[in-house]
Amino acid sequence: MREWKRDVMFWRFAAYGFLKNLRLFEPFLILFFREQGLTFLQIGILYTVRELATYVLDVPTGVFADTVGRRVTMVLSMLTYILSFAIFTLTSSFYPFAVAMFLYGLGDALRSGTHKALILSYLKLKGWSHLKVEYYGGTRSWSQRGSAVNVILASVLVFFTHTYRWVFALSIIPYVLNLINLATYPAELDKVITDKKKREGFYILRLFEFLRNGDYRRALLNSALYMGLFRGTKDYLQPVLKGLALALPVLLYLSGEERTAVLVGLVYGTIYLLNSVASENAYRIRDALRGREGLAINLTYAVGSLSVLLAGLTFHISLKWLSVLMFLFLYLIQNVRRPITLSYISDTVPENAVATALSVESSVRTLYAAALAPVIGYLADTLGVGLALASVGAITLLLLPFVSVRERSGV
Repeated sequence: MREWKRDVMFWRFAAYGFLKNLRLFEPFLILFFREQGLTFLQIGILYTVRELATYVLDVPTGVFADTVGRRVTMVLSMLTYILSFAIFTLTSSFYPFAVAMFLYGLGDALRSGTHKALILSYLKLKGWSHLKVEYYGGTRSWSQRGSAVNVILASVLVFFTHTYRWVFALSIIPYVLNLINLATYPAELDKVITDKKKREGFYILRLFEFLRNGDYRRALLNSALYMGLFRGTKDYLQPVLKGLALALPVLLYLSGEERTAVLVGLVYGTIYLLNSVASENAYRIRDALRGREGLAINLTYAVGSLSVLLAGLTFHISLKWLSVLMFLFLYLIQNVRRPITLSYISDTVPENAVATALSVESSVRTLYAAALAPVIGYLADTLGVGLALASVGAITLLLLPFVSVRERSGV
């Protein structure tokens, strides 16, 4: 029986996701770096800086969230992001960008797993723990709506300013609003774990207890490899769209930047609106497979990896519209599988270890993304963007037999 209420906290959780995704620079990040004269390899190194910062700090920040407080951790995350955006706004070279990307990675480390754990704690307090996929999918759908609004605002800004720089400055505003939202979350959302955690000390000493759990370990690797692939390749839609915008025999009275802004707005806006629907209905995919979360996770891994492979191949042979369509599948699959994967992982570890478990998963996926980023950049500089994408998509797909998850007992 699925009964849960879209109460005040649902909308505050949704507001967090909506505001978090108002990163106006995101649809243009690679194009911004290219505008500053960076090579794809340098861009890959910057992505690696971000991912390694997250990797190194993810588990400690997860433990920090479980022992000191999740709300405090989320507020610190927002402050770190704001500083990163300010540096991007005010500087124009590789090394300051590296500092900004490090701070960006620190913000991700503080945030990853922590807000999900707040939601799961709230569901436990309300007696809705069995509705994790439905509830989290509902809040996540607002993240995608935020992304849709984000790309429209960003595209309009780039269209009229003819530069990508100001998208960083304006991204600070929603993050200040989110900081206020998070700082005023109810204190009882921390109380679920802090009473026990402060007696037990740092939870890292018990980490290996659930790492020995085979179901968790395989879900960890499955999620991490797919998310690493997604994070490492998703932004390459931007040069694909720029190439398509310049090749289309329409809107020729506009400059190249204006045509790119229009196409980026249309495509990303469509993607994020569809993602909102996909995320909100993720449980329907699971139910269509008769509740077999393991099968849903493995199937979406295969389809997503294949999407990257085909996106690269079709771009390489100049079928740019098909490449864009493959990226659309990649984004949709990510938003279908994430709520299902979250439910699977959270059910394989003790409730008071969820934030740490999700931070470990995030650490592994960022390590894979960090390894992929310079490889993709180097291949893009030498072989072209298309073959670079096809190569990493194929590698990730070939790893599926080694990370396939099993159905949990009793399912």
